[in-house]
Amino acid sequence: MSVLSKGTTFATGDAPTATTLNNLVDNATFTSAAVDEATTTISGVAIIVRDGGITPAKLSAGGPSWTGGGALTATSIQNTSIGTSTASSGAFTTLSASGTTSIYEVLEKAAISATSLTGTVNYDALAGAVLYCTSNASGNWTLNVRGDSGNTLNSVMATGDSLSLAILVTQGSTAYYQSGFQIDGSSVTPKWAGGTAPTAGNASSVDAYTITIFKTGSATFTVFASQTKFA
Repeated sequence: MSVLSKGTTFATGDAPTATTLNNLVDNATFTSAAVDEATTTISGVAIIVRDGGITPAKLSAGGPSWTGGGALTATSIQNTSIGTSTASSGAFTTLSASGTTSIYEVLEKAAISATSLTGTVNYDALAGAVLYCTSNASGNWTLNVRGDSGNTLNSVMATGDSLSLAILVTQGSTAYYQSGFQIDGSSVTPKWAGGTAPTAGNASSVDAYTITIFKTGSATFTVFASQTKFA
């Protein structure tokens, strides 16, 4: 089957002219035989690559692959910048590495807030791992760790994952402390450094709470915590 449909058809005995010869080429179109409809297709007068038509094997041996959501899987990315070489661009939203990762320098995102801690305080783990509250605490508080307002921590973490957080709380002349701990709104009792949970804060200082969360099963967590005074 021909891959081209002629722009002009000649019968036996027809005399070609400049116009008919030009039309033979100019008006020619591709037929369905020119494409396999798996990797290529016809769009108008052009042959185009179908959505999803290029497989990793066509790119290179051992080439990358993509999930339906657009996530890239590759064994390595070498000698090529992602985005640009500047620190303010070319960032991954989420990066997962299954092997050993060597990192020469890390700048960690921190949230600095003038919020005065009291009551139930939501900590959005997806927003960063360090929270520094610069205003004096105004009452004892319960820390509720979640993914963010639209995601539970349970959905963010897989069983076997761990997450470390630091919350630095400014204290005035009257000090307060973290009196409760929750994950996704449910109470969890941390294992505290020294074996005893804090019962007071440290006046006129900054109390640093470091918390490490292990997910041991669906909506099941083991938490290790400590309180340290900085002044």
